[in-house]
Amino acid sequence: MSSTRGLLREAFAQAGVTGRLHAVDIDSGVEVDFGADQPVVTASVHKLCLLVTLHQRAAAGALDLTEQVECPADLRTPGPTGLSAMLDPVRMSLRDIAFLMMAVSDNTAADLLLARVGLDAVNLTTAALGLDRTHATHTFGELLATMKEDAGPGGAQALTDPHVIARLRALDPARGNRSTPRDMTRLLAAVWRDEACAPQHGPALRRLLGLQVWPHRMASGFPFDDVHVAGKTGSLPTLRNEVGVVEYPDGGRYAVAVFTRAASTAAILPAADAVIGTASRIAVDALRAEAGRAARGGAD
Repeated sequence: MSSTRGLLREAFAQAGVTGRLHAVDIDSGVEVDFGADQPVVTASVHKLCLLVTLHQRAAAGALDLTEQVECPADLRTPGPTGLSAMLDPVRMSLRDIAFLMMAVSDNTAADLLLARVGLDAVNLTTAALGLDRTHATHTFGELLATMKEDAGPGGAQALTDPHVIARLRALDPARGNRSTPRDMTRLLAAVWRDEACAPQHGPALRRLLGLQVWPHRMASGFPFDDVHVAGKTGSLPTLRNEVGVVEYPDGGRYAVAVFTRAASTAAILPAADAVIGTASRIAVDALRAEAGRAARGGAD
């Protein structure tokens, strides 16, 4: 698939980002590898690991997903969505908190769930699934705290300064929550094959991934009513990520993980968001073409 790698290289370059990608046909195992084993900062993509852990704990009888949790108005993890943005006390179930974590990437929701299951449990989950390059070192509140500390007195405004960006621990996969594109597609494939958790929890996991509201990254590459994209984004200064599964009406299903870093420090970069969809489409088209060749006995 050398031509596919060329198309991916060109797409990432035109968008002004460096990109890492792994895509795999969940049923045949045919793959597209573009830096698939390079360590990457997961940012909010790691919420998928937490979601799987939550359901594993529920399957083991260690918690009840309908358990009600209090979320007071103070001490919430900063963020622009969900509970993080609300002003008043809230009480809701663990499974509805998980919905907010996945649908709108709510940081407070994620940290409420982490307080319930623990970071060690998340790491035990990923290790048991064979995700050897995936590890969580901090909560989302702790992640944001390191950014505030590293940015210094300039605060959030300083995050447009390349010198400040260069010293953020949050952007170093050696010091923060991390994985690789291949590990993430392995996790997605396990979720879609009901291997990540007890099978009765599989539909709930896939449902929450399908409820993500953001259409501007991976889904932008598949603007068709009959193609379904379910995924989880992750964002930090200069970083834009998404991992997800693309399902076609003919039964084809493809796990894709795209991790990018932009040269520009601008917070709004539509091309950097859109290239995640473009790259995903290039990879999935290549996988579908390979499946077509295999069906024809290798003849083009």
